Amino acid sequence: QVQLVESGGGLVQAGGSLRLSCAATGSIFRLGAMGWYRQAPGHQRELVASITTTGYTNYADSVKGRFTISRDDAKNTVYLQMNSLKPEETAVYYCNIRLAIAPILNFQDYWGQGTQVTVSS
Repeated sequence: QVQLVESGGGLVQAGGSLRLSCAATGSIFRLGAMGWYRQAPGHQRELVASITTTGYTNYADSVKGRFTISRDDAKNTVYLQMNSLKPEETAVYYCNIRLAIAPILNFQDYWGQGTQVTVSS
């Protein structure tokens, strides 16, 4: 059974930095695209950043130049480096990894449990 385990959230002052990690554990045959989403109270979940298997990255306009997504396939892990954080970015951050657990099976989306990021003003 595959699980995604997130870490790295917490409380930080405006302008500070945090690094989120998300590791996939279990039986994994092949990794696909990975991404980070966030959901603030009263808002829909939104894409923050994504990265393909070839390293192509995509960012929400609001985080370009401040956030960096990266992956380490040897560790089945995706990271999100967040710099110059703003109070309005307070939210629960979720990782998403698309993967296949066997050669004959299709890729499926897996989600982390979410990690709280709170940015104080």
